Amino acid sequence: MSKMISRMGVVSALTMVSRVFGLFRDMFITAVFGASLLNSAFTAAFTMPSLFRRLLGEGALTAALMPNLSEEMEENGREAVFRLVNKTLSWLLVICVLITGLAYGVLFWIEESAVLENWIIGAGLAKLVFPYIIPVCLAAVVAAVLNMLGRFAIPAMTAIWLNSCMMLSLGIGTWLWVESEVQKMNFLCLGVLLGGLLQFMVPSLALVREGWRPRLDFSVSPRLRSVLFLTLPGIYGTASHQINVMVSRFLALDFNESGATFIYLANRLVELPLGVFTIAISTVIFPSMAQAIAKGKGVEFGKTYREGISLSMMLTLPAAVGLSMLAPEIVAVLFERGEFSAENSSSLSPILIICAIGMPFYAFVSIDTRAFYSNKDTKTPVKGSTLALIVNIILSISLLRLLGRIEALVIASNTAIVVQAAFMHLRLCRLDLSLRLAEVMPSMVKYLVGCIVLAIVVCSLELALDDVRPSIRLAVSVPVGGTAYFMALRILKVREINAARYLFGSKGRSY
Repeated sequence: MSKMISRMGVVSALTMVSRVFGLFRDMFITAVFGASLLNSAFTAAFTMPSLFRRLLGEGALTAALMPNLSEEMEENGREAVFRLVNKTLSWLLVICVLITGLAYGVLFWIEESAVLENWIIGAGLAKLVFPYIIPVCLAAVVAAVLNMLGRFAIPAMTAIWLNSCMMLSLGIGTWLWVESEVQKMNFLCLGVLLGGLLQFMVPSLALVREGWRPRLDFSVSPRLRSVLFLTLPGIYGTASHQINVMVSRFLALDFNESGATFIYLANRLVELPLGVFTIAISTVIFPSMAQAIAKGKGVEFGKTYREGISLSMMLTLPAAVGLSMLAPEIVAVLFERGEFSAENSSSLSPILIICAIGMPFYAFVSIDTRAFYSNKDTKTPVKGSTLALIVNIILSISLLRLLGRIEALVIASNTAIVVQAAFMHLRLCRLDLSLRLAEVMPSMVKYLVGCIVLAIVVCSLELALDDVRPSIRLAVSVPVGGTAYFMALRILKVREINAARYLFGSKGRSY
């Protein structure tokens, strides 16, 4: 377990750096563009390549690829793995180029036929950023291979290159064209493309050092067919989730010019702890679970799964409580500058509170999805995603009409993820995988007690520091509240606390 926790520490630390860079990027963008129509249009436009990145890169394909890579390594060795990688990358390149061509046709049609300015601007920006799917999808496959080989550090750093390029390009654009918002946005889109190239090149060089020799290979093998067979239902499942995101953002863009920006920023703040904790944990345990299944070790699979769930809840629950209670201060400190006004902060805070409530359920879905994929079951996640999609669309339209507020979209999204988490977890429990979840329930109760302690401490500090600047309240409440939470867990003798200390304190080697 210590080796796995050490790897989680590496991924968590680098993911934290990556998310902080992303936060700086969003702070910079909102300072330049505020909650304007142009910013909301960019947010909606960037959702499109992100959809295909999740479908063909980080989501369905890599999830289908990982168990096949593990089996190929177990049966035929490293050279066979690299041959499978070349086949996968070759066909993926063709698919991405074709999708980009089709997307351009649709976007040109929207730009010419749309009546609303929102849609015209969004289509124009989408044309600039859509080619990003080509390098980032290829990069996701390379990252999956590095993870399978135990090299977790470099894949965890890929988003840093994107965020750095976007900030640098926007900075240059802001310096050169002080008055032209459109030119600044064009430079931001250029940064997306340059960042995508770096996201592919850096891990590719690392894989070359592992012995990989890239070449085009369009031959089809039984293992490649297996990857395709697992990818197709996974694509639909991932598409359902991404369509959920697109529904919320485009309904928000249609509702008012600031809505898409507010929902995007709230999701980004929630993704910071999710990325550092849950995504890092699921990234590390996924190869372990896949290898356990490949070797027929169900007990080892169950043990790894329980460790992942328990660690994820121990870190996600207090993060959700903290984000909810400190939302006004967080928003004011991070975004209230430049074109982003105090009124914008007041509108964003309740959206962030609602988003934070759904964090533990996103954590469950993330780990349960990896558990199904490890078992080569891509159909159950598809069913869960479809159920969530239906719930989200129905509730989004209904609640938006009923409440007439942008928060309705976030409530709908949260409800959908709760339904999806419940469905997937119940289905997972039916499988004979030695899960024995009753063993983690005592720890779950202790986490909730710790969260109550955290809430009391933060509430007391908020009352005591009511007249102090938000930045100072935040600087005091976060470390004191976090310390109170972990002290409570220590008093309650939570055994996972040692794993968390190792996770954040271990220097380990750079896997």
